Amino acid sequence: MHDMTALLVELGSVILGLGIIGRFAGRIGLSPIPLYLLAGLAFGKGGLLPLGASEEFTAVGAEIGVILLLLLLGLEYSASELVTSLKTQYPSGAVDFVLNATPGAVAALLLGWGPVGAVALAGVTWISSSGVIAKVLADLGRLGNRETPVILGVLVIEDLSMAVYLPLLTAMLAGVGLAGGSIALLIALGTVGLVLYLALRHGRLISRAVSSDNPEMLLLVVLGLTVLVAGVAQQLQVSAAVGAFLVGIALSGEVAEGARKLLSPLRDLFAAVFFVFFGLSTIPSDIPPVLLPAALLAVVTVFTKIGTGWYAARRAGVGARGRWRAGGTLVARGEFSIVIAGLAVATEPRIGPLATAYVMILVIVGPLTARWTQPAVALIQKWRGKEEPPAGSGASVPAARVPAQEEVSASSE
Repeated sequence: MHDMTALLVELGSVILGLGIIGRFAGRIGLSPIPLYLLAGLAFGKGGLLPLGASEEFTAVGAEIGVILLLLLLGLEYSASELVTSLKTQYPSGAVDFVLNATPGAVAALLLGWGPVGAVALAGVTWISSSGVIAKVLADLGRLGNRETPVILGVLVIEDLSMAVYLPLLTAMLAGVGLAGGSIALLIALGTVGLVLYLALRHGRLISRAVSSDNPEMLLLVVLGLTVLVAGVAQQLQVSAAVGAFLVGIALSGEVAEGARKLLSPLRDLFAAVFFVFFGLSTIPSDIPPVLLPAALLAVVTVFTKIGTGWYAARRAGVGARGRWRAGGTLVARGEFSIVIAGLAVATEPRIGPLATAYVMILVIVGPLTARWTQPAVALIQKWRGKEEPPAGSGASVPAARVPAQEEVSASSE
């Protein structure tokens, strides 16, 4: 009875604290992710008020949070949108990977983390935060800008790449070797291809089978199907997160819209728990020694992401100002970086503190670069006596819908 009382008190305190933190972040216009991570550090081992009774429950909640994050992300994209983005944006996706994964891989090797640590940290520095970026675009009133479809196209390529990257990383972390990793990769590629084919050819049939006019039944079926597929995917070494993402892609139309509305509050709750749990698993005293490498890595990858956005917008015929805006907007890192680090921390514990510091830096810097990169470049060019060239002409990239904020919403107001 005493353990149950302690569990309820701890959980109630944590959830209430998350609500207050989220409201505060909304008031100051900041993503709540760094504040959730700080809260986890405060309540974790070596923190101000370590949790005991609720740690196991929090771990399960964190796993559900990852699954819901990826499910809601998949629901935002139809299979046709993914295929269109792959056809039009794959050169930009390749440049994005080379420019932004390389610094993480090199840093991990210099720190002596080995090949597995290099692959994990490469993913942390590669993937931008779709949730933070979508919110920034809306806040700055840039949803109608010509560079916005380019930004969203890069994010779609990154998100879809996770369906291949996460199974490969999971296999490497499990130590299955080259043969096992190749099998896991082939399974992942085959699964992604099969889901895209079924969604393109029989998406309506799948959605009709899941559909229900009763919100309760729809919630139970979609959530149950997602958790089941995530479990099977985990058993196949494909990653539970990827299984949830593929379920989201397979659903479309009114079913996807209804599921988004029903699951968004659950996603926000459990995703907040996930960020707190990641903070709980990180010892605060481990962060100061990695602040310098995290800051250096953040500085390097700010410039590589700006270069990525500039290149992608230039390919689409966007003018100079739009190219700089696109680059500055892509800087923020967030939920995916923490998901990757959370997978790797059991094998390489040192990645947790560095990833925490890195994400906290860039989730704060990202909105600032989105707002000020283009004005700063214009000021430098004016100081040097140069003017920006006129907007270029060229075929624009097909527009994609703005993904819903996959990180925890700061406020529902």
